[in-house]
Parts: sequence; structure tokens; C-alpha cells
Amino acid sequence: MTAETPDTGPPEDGLADRFRAGDETALREAYDRYGRAVFHLATSTLVNRTDAEDVTQAAFVAAWMGRETFDPSKGSLVGWLLGITRRKVVDRLRAVARETRAVETVRQLPEPEPTGPDPDHVVDRLVVADELARLPADQRRMLELAFFDDLTHQQIATVTGVPLGTVKSHIRRGMASLKRRWEVDGAASGTRPAGLSGAR
Repeated sequence: MTAETPDTGPPEDGLADRFRAGDETALREAYDRYGRAVFHLATSTLVNRTDAEDVTQAAFVAAWMGRETFDPSKGSLVGWLLGITRRKVVDRLRAVARETRAVETVRQLPEPEPTGPDPDHVVDRLVVADELARLPADQRRMLELAFFDDLTHQQIATVTGVPLGTVKSHIRRGMASLKRRWEVDGAASGTRPAGLSGAR
């Protein structure tokens, strides 16, 4: 049996007319009788068996949905089905080609740039936050505003209502305490995190 000369079995016995009229039993009969021919045509072109199975199903669905366009006077039902199958095979080949091009395009794209925060900066902030938690409340508050909110001394004084001189004193003492702890713990190898540049 070949796709072009399928074994159509017994005469259609009105199958084509019943199929065109929407008799669902005729759809089953058509599938049982011509399904192998349709599948053979699909597998003769498509490498992937799953694609061939999908095309076979799509061909019968398309034939059933468009059954009113079938004209028995212009050809047999199986010939019409094979014509639909050829179009479905072409559609699938085009889809595979598009998918292949898309995959190749993605493969050629450069590695995406990191969009998250710099890991070193995150570590610095965690270290500072941990050390700040050990300071007296007044020093901690001033350094948090300077470090996390990046406020100037004058802005901190305005926000808190604390005199500018006191703000500077708290920040100076807090920084000295942090520096001593970092030197003792070796947390920053003798340097403070760059993020404390906001304490000004």
C-alpha cells in the first residue's frame, strides 16, 4: 500500500455522501478505512512520528470541519483527504522551520546581563546592618539614616529634630565603634564598606 494508491477497501457504499452530510459514524468509518493511507503520507515526509500522528489527526479534523466543501463529483473521499494531509504536512514543515530558526536565534543571543543587585553590595549592607544592631539606639538611628537612606548630616538633623552637632557626634562615635568591630572581626579586611559613604 502506498500513499498515492491506498488500499481503500470495499466501495465507499455512500460513505462520501454520509460524511459530507455530517453523519458521525461516517467519520469513524472514513478514519478506519483511510487513516493508514493518511498516516503513511505524513510519515513519508515528516521524520518525527509524533508530528505525523498530529498531522493525521489534524487532517481528519480539518476534513470533518470542512466537509461541506467536499465535492464527490470532483474526486474520491480518500483523494480529498490526502490533499488535506499534504497541506497539513506543509504547514507542519513550516512550523518546524520557524521553531528551528527561533531556537538558533536564541542560542546566538549574548548571555543576559545580571539585573539584580550586586552581590558584594548586598553582603556589605548585611554586614553593616548586623553591626548597626549592636550600637546604642541613638547612634544606630543616625547611621541608618546616613547609610540606608543616604541622607546628609543636615538632612538627618532636619528629619529627626536633633541638633546638627549632635548628629555629627552620634555618627562619628558610631563609625568609630563600627571600625573597631570590623578591625577586630576582620569583617572588611581593614576597610569599611563603600556604602557608608552616605554618612557625611
